[in-house]
Amino acid sequence: MDYRKEILKLKNEKNALILAHYYQIGEIQDIADYVGDSLGLSQKAAEADADIILFAGVHFMAETAKILNPGTKVLLPDEEAGCSLADSCPYDDFVKFKQKYPDHIVVSYINTTAKIKTVSDVICTSGNAVQIVNSFPKKQKIIFAPDKNLGGYVNAVTGRNMVLWNGTCEVHDILTAEKVLQLKEENKEAKIVAHPECKQQILEIADFVGSTTGLLKYVKNDNAGKYIVATETGILHQMKIEAPDKEFIVVPSDETCACNDCPYMKLNTMEKLYLALKNEKPFVSLDKKTIESARKPIEKMLEISKKLKII
Repeated sequence: MDYRKEILKLKNEKNALILAHYYQIGEIQDIADYVGDSLGLSQKAAEADADIILFAGVHFMAETAKILNPGTKVLLPDEEAGCSLADSCPYDDFVKFKQKYPDHIVVSYINTTAKIKTVSDVICTSGNAVQIVNSFPKKQKIIFAPDKNLGGYVNAVTGRNMVLWNGTCEVHDILTAEKVLQLKEENKEAKIVAHPECKQQILEIADFVGSTTGLLKYVKNDNAGKYIVATETGILHQMKIEAPDKEFIVVPSDETCACNDCPYMKLNTMEKLYLALKNEKPFVSLDKKTIESARKPIEKMLEISKKLKII
């Protein structure tokens, strides 16, 4: 079957919008109406005028789309596409943690479940975390959850002392500074670019730290010819499109391959996209109370991002 042809046919018949994260396989990125990071995807989901949103990403992303556009059916091609970072922050445990700091507000990374968002004051993404935190007075006490690496990076940049939840993304946290330095030794002319979910040791030696969109813009506009990329492999697809004359070396997660794939992101396939659109399932289901409570901190993030012109 020509899945691309059939997906596009169903998309038009059903007035569907296909959103895809940068960590999806190239075929899925190429067929999507919009490819982006969590901030951009949230913005597109909020403004979507479609009967169906087919979300090629992971569960928390599809949940966020449903929260922002509750009247639209949101499909997730594989309902097992979860997130190790979101899983590292169970709701009951986090509520108990939050109670220890009654005078703190909660800034939660978008990589969390809808339930965690309901007990957050504002959401952030890796693309706007510094600006979101800086939108509050220096004296404001803050809990940052769930990624301790991103939280530590924001603390370093802003001079804050936020209380950090002890969570990590397995895809980024597994990368080592030793491997990055080895690649640098082998490719002395290459610049190092890293996602802020990486360990502090990697961020300290990086030439540029940024969200997936930030990394993409940097390598496109920078004048180097080679880059060592410390994030998930999927971003290389767009990097090669945007900067075809440059060379990209992804920091591998182990010695078995020159890759660093998120096992959850890669659960989505063209066949699963086709079946999801055809059968209109699996779909995201959230109760009204959760949607209303979780939407407030996300909308606050979008308002701040719009005001600061973060896109």
